Amino acid sequence: MDAARPEARAARATQGALALDPALERRLGGRLTAALRKARSFGAPVIASATAPLEGPADPAAVAVVSRRPGEHWFCLEQPDREGTALAAVGQVRVLEARGEERFVQVARRWRALAASAVFDWSEGPPGSGLVAVGGFAFARDGGGSTGWDGFAPASLVVPEVCLSRRSGRTVLTINAEVAPDDTLDDAMTRVQRRLSELRSAPLPLLDPAPAGTVRVHSPMPPSHYEEAVARAVQRIRAGELEKVVLAREVEVHAPLSHDPGAILGLLRAEFPSCYVFAVGRGEATFIAASPELLIRRDGQRVSTVALAGSIQRSADPAVDGHLGERLLQSDKDREENAIVARRIARTLRPYSVWVTAAREPALARVANIQHLATPIRAQLASATPAIELAGALHPTPAVGAEPRELAASLIPALEGLDRGWYAGPIGWTDATGDGEFCVALRCALLRGRLARLYAGCGIVRDSDPAAELAETEVKLGALLPALAG
Repeated sequence: MDAARPEARAARATQGALALDPALERRLGGRLTAALRKARSFGAPVIASATAPLEGPADPAAVAVVSRRPGEHWFCLEQPDREGTALAAVGQVRVLEARGEERFVQVARRWRALAASAVFDWSEGPPGSGLVAVGGFAFARDGGGSTGWDGFAPASLVVPEVCLSRRSGRTVLTINAEVAPDDTLDDAMTRVQRRLSELRSAPLPLLDPAPAGTVRVHSPMPPSHYEEAVARAVQRIRAGELEKVVLAREVEVHAPLSHDPGAILGLLRAEFPSCYVFAVGRGEATFIAASPELLIRRDGQRVSTVALAGSIQRSADPAVDGHLGERLLQSDKDREENAIVARRIARTLRPYSVWVTAAREPALARVANIQHLATPIRAQLASATPAIELAGALHPTPAVGAEPRELAASLIPALEGLDRGWYAGPIGWTDATGDGEFCVALRCALLRGRLARLYAGCGIVRDSDPAAELAETEVKLGALLPALAG
């Protein structure tokens, strides 16, 4: 645990209480009173939720890291370059879980019912403020069954006790509490006040620049296994069985001390400010990433997403970097890979939409160590389809699965030989209106004590070269490997 680290102890020594809006407690009292009446009328628990702006600046992720209780669920998702957009949450008032083909629909249905019964503020704050559910989904319908993924159900959304959302320097705090029919107002208020009193503001811990001991990097399967999987996939593509498949590999990092998720989160958001930087805590494990890929964003009737496929490395030399980007834009292999993804996304959104439009040509999306072909796609919904159901309709896109989609469930695990768990699954949030945002879990690692499991994959098409695809996974693993292996 990070308590053993000197920098973590120093950070906690300087932590201070959050500057809460005095109106929050009064507003919460009214919500708790209404929820208690409703719970007694229904004969079932009801969630009360109150929202208010913070009086001073706050770092939502840092508050979550320093304020979380041992072993409880916690969540952070931010994109620093998008006006400092961030959402962070701690605790669990209610956990919504499901498995199987209908897991998105089941969780969406349960969330709608829960939100409909709740007593909450209609927030006018940043996206993700007010009553929300946060979490993610495994890549496969029953994914995450291996021991390493304990605690990460195939579908798992959490209604947190505390949530902070921020954009453009404005931070809003929401406190949630479940009220049972036999509760008293004093007891419910005491529980909430205790939780609020535990919230602290402190800088995220720093990574130790010279950790004691030796870090060991190990691949559970030899690199040759990945090359052979790519070669077999290319054979099947050329035989006409499919157009594309994404194959991933896993690398383990064994550290002398437990990996510190707060420190790694801080490093990732500094190094990859244009990415979706997230951490999802379950018990003693944390799933963490800096992903470049948006799966779905719903804002009212407006939907946006991106086809992200095709990639090449970066260079510190601007001239070389520009040349590499131009080479990617002109690559028939990469353009084909991107077009497959864009066509599928547009085709999937049409039944839900009045119109769907995609950029005519892909553009370059650059992050710290890699650049991608990206085709923005927008749509106008015909009805208020929730963000969770849209995510379920799109997942898995050919950017992480296969085309045709039906082959992904059987072909990918057979070729990879690993349990992806939440790798390449949707991670994000949704609110009581059905709005929300989910990214795709790429460039990610599962931290559990001293062991970190890293995942990276590549899109395989008819012209893919096994050695080149293996080299591309090394570039993608390079997003997290320096932070974990030193």
